[in-house]
Amino acid sequence: MVDMQLTKYRDRFSETSTQLLECMGALSPCDSFTQFDKFKLLKLAKLYKYDFDDSDLIDLEGQLEIFYHSCIKDERFTTLKGVSELSRLMLLKLDLILPVATTSVERFFSNMKLLKTNLHNKIGDEFLNDTLLCYVEIKALVKVKNEKM
Repeated sequence: MVDMQLTKYRDRFSETSTQLLECMGALSPCDSFTQFDKFKLLKLAKLYKYDFDDSDLIDLEGQLEIFYHSCIKDERFTTLKGVSELSRLMLLKLDLILPVATTSVERFFSNMKLLKTNLHNKIGDEFLNDTLLCYVEIKALVKVKNEKM
């Protein structure tokens, strides 16, 4: 009976689909992330070889470690009952962060337009970065004493 069920399962789902489902299960927040498996999630990322290169995988390993330790300490995550609830919570966080991040980037590019004119078009990237840093972070720069400079 078990062999018949396994045959039906294999006929219905490809090996890649099975791996995808298995790896997604490693992200389940049930029972305070007891099923969390960093290595399965890295294997999941390897299935998307066009989206993750080797350096991205190295970064992802550290980020998954931080994610896990942050989630098990936060009671909002420990009470979740499935990947769908985790997705909703993460999407909500993204919705709250995205406008702030987008505004900061837009402000930076607006300031860059003011500094990088035709007259200043030949300045190097390092000098431009230093100049923009001073221009964008003017409140922090005002607090620096001339003697320390």
